[in-house]
Amino acid sequence: MQALTPHVYWAQRHGEIYLRVEISDAQLDALSFRLCDFCLFCSFQGKGHGAKGENEYEFSLEFLKPVKPEVKHKSTQRQVNITVKKQEHVWWNRLTKQEKKPLFLAPDFDRWLDESDAEMELREKEEKINKINIESRVRKDPFLGLKKGFLFMYNLVQLLGYSWIFVNMTVRLFILGQDSFYDTFHTIADVMYFCQMLAIMEVINPAVGLVKTGVMPAFIQVMGRNFILFVIFGTLEEMQNKPVVFFVFYLWSMIEIFRYPFYMLACIDTEWKLLTWLRYTIWIPLYPLGVLAEAVAVIQSIPIFDETKLLSIPLPKAIGTSLSFSYILQLYLVIMFLGLFINFRHLFKQRSRRFHTKKRKAN
Repeated sequence: MQALTPHVYWAQRHGEIYLRVEISDAQLDALSFRLCDFCLFCSFQGKGHGAKGENEYEFSLEFLKPVKPEVKHKSTQRQVNITVKKQEHVWWNRLTKQEKKPLFLAPDFDRWLDESDAEMELREKEEKINKINIESRVRKDPFLGLKKGFLFMYNLVQLLGYSWIFVNMTVRLFILGQDSFYDTFHTIADVMYFCQMLAIMEVINPAVGLVKTGVMPAFIQVMGRNFILFVIFGTLEEMQNKPVVFFVFYLWSMIEIFRYPFYMLACIDTEWKLLTWLRYTIWIPLYPLGVLAEAVAVIQSIPIFDETKLLSIPLPKAIGTSLSFSYILQLYLVIMFLGLFINFRHLFKQRSRRFHTKKRKAN
């Protein structure tokens, strides 16, 4: 019986050679290997269906460099997957000693990587092993479940609060049109007060180690919003009927109805791809628009503070009567846009790191 040569597909890593032997017209039976430092000889029998009948298949390869005298293989009805370990962890320019490739040999593009990709894969495996080793040595937090439960409930409450604000304002906008702009504060303020007072936890949580985010970006955002809510809108009745209140509240709520469910699901190790994309993308237009609306509110309040002398700082008679709070507001405008730059940079880094990591995992 004349032996037939099967199709053999190959790929490599720094320490291994992968061979995939395919027989498209036979089911495999007996299988044998002979392996020395440089050579691999493989033979097996296959029972075909049709003209070829029962045949014997064999091939041999003379490797470019020495390999270890051990073969791992896994057989199915139509193919054999063979793994051969290299003597040295080095990258080969080709598989065989002879420069001309045998006709039956071809690259296995399902497993093919170039040298740089293989090195990256090797580093990722080493990092994963190191991470597992470190995690196995680190003592598990006995309160981890309690912490995650607290964070889950916090994000859930905030999601419900901001969802109520967003839905309420949207419905009123469709029913009342522009008239809804002028009584937003009196309709929404109580729930917004609750949500923004509760948001102080977003500064406390990283400060005590409950979450790994930075304290400063959270402090800038939470304190900035509370300044607008409690000082600009809360102390000036003249500001409470202005349309700018609608735009500030609406933009805040639009950002948070995507942010809080993302963090809530992260507490239970769950991820929705669309929600992740929205959480890290929708803030790009909305966040600067929100800061712009806050700046408009500050600018509109300056003449009111000048006129009413509210929150003015008394000065000695030799210097003057008082220092108007409007000067503090003008300084605050500068700080506000500086905070926008800091937070924007921080959020962009978060977004880049998030999607770069997901892309590496996908590859």
